[in-house]
Amino acid sequence: VVYLICSIPPEQAPPEQVAAWIQGHWAIENRLHWVRDVTYDEDRHQLRTGSGPQVMATLRNLAISLIRTIYDDPITTGIASANRAMTRKPTKAIKLL
Repeated sequence: VVYLICSIPPEQAPPEQVAAWIQGHWAIENRLHWVRDVTYDEDRHQLRTGSGPQVMATLRNLAISLIRTIYDDPITTGIASANRAMTRKPTKAIKLL
């Protein structure tokens, strides 16, 4: 059983549509935010002032996007292992940019 709070009246939000919204939300959560939280340990990052946090989040998103673009199957390759591989060969990462 799942309970939700929705500001749209039930007549305008059929259960199938609400389920699609929820699945879309979790797809984003699992695809991007989970990677940023777990792989990059973003929650424990200590940069807190100025535009630094926003710049670092943008750079992390760029890194994730580049990895997903160059690897045929980033799920099996893994974002973390791709990061480690590029750390060992920084010229490869520079060529991507």
